[in-house]
Amino acid sequence: MNVHDVAKYFLSKVDEELGDGISNLKLQKLVYYAQGFHLAIHDRPLFPGRIEAWEHGPVVPELYHTYKSCGGGNIPAPLDFDPEAIDPEVASLLDEVYSVFGQYSAWKLRNMTHEERPWKDAYEEATRGRIISDAALRDYFKDYVTE
Repeated sequence: MNVHDVAKYFLSKVDEELGDGISNLKLQKLVYYAQGFHLAIHDRPLFPGRIEAWEHGPVVPELYHTYKSCGGGNIPAPLDFDPEAIDPEVASLLDEVYSVFGQYSAWKLRNMTHEERPWKDAYEEATRGRIISDAALRDYFKDYVTE
């Protein structure tokens, strides 16, 4: 699985007829939460790649650049993606993340991540490239996972 698969899964959940939508800002936060909870539960990343602490919260640069042409608008649902192809256990985790965090606006999620240790520590520690480590995510989200 890669970050684009995770993103497309979230984008496929959107019901545009109900006025739902996911901007790049919101998508970044959903992917961040998915990675954090997956690390906490399974002790391994959901997808490879780095998450960085940017001004407006956690960002996967590779994913940001894919959708930056959408600006602050909603990203269209993917036409070339089959959510049934995702492992059921992973899909269950992504569904839970979307159920809990998908209800919030992009700016609410941004503000939430600004209060969380992984982003705060990485953003303040600019000398390390502002990378949010897998260990920082795992350790932080472990507190929110029940075994």
